[in-house]
Amino acid sequence: MNFLQAATQYTTNYSTSSSGEMDPTVALVIAAFYLLIVVVAVASMWKVFVKAGKPGWAAIVPIYNTYTLLQIVGRPTWWILLLFVPIAQLVVLFLVAIDLAKAFGKSTMFGVFGLALFPFVGYPMLGFGKATYNGAQPTDLTATTEAPVVAPVIPPTSPAPPTPPMPPTPPTPPAA
Repeated sequence: MNFLQAATQYTTNYSTSSSGEMDPTVALVIAAFYLLIVVVAVASMWKVFVKAGKPGWAAIVPIYNTYTLLQIVGRPTWWILLLFVPIAQLVVLFLVAIDLAKAFGKSTMFGVFGLALFPFVGYPMLGFGKATYNGAQPTDLTATTEAPVVAPVIPPTSPAPPTPPMPPTPPTPPAA
């Protein structure tokens, strides 16, 4: 038998399924892992909402959970519309994550890395950890959405007239 016949025999004897079907055991493991991640995410968000004084069931209602989260962090509700704008949704995601971290007494870095980039780690830390809700403490960017505070302008007044000099007091006679 030459090399070509041996290679042909090897490839015909060792073949894989080309139908694209997945082994049912692998599919079951992947589905169970996915279900575990979803359950942990919902439970974490539920606990975060309860700690913030909001109803926990709001975590499972699709748009209402975003509305509730915006209330928790002290952002206006019209920001929900920004989540439909492609680039703006990323900015909103990071700002809300930072605000949520600050509302629970955590740092900006925790908001960026723990809540925005790795929410499957950050939300369980907030929900099941010792963090307590301190109230909405939005970042300095809220100053741009509110009306600026303007100090009253007081018109200049004319200078007061000089006071006349006091006449000298007469010396008192010495006591005898």
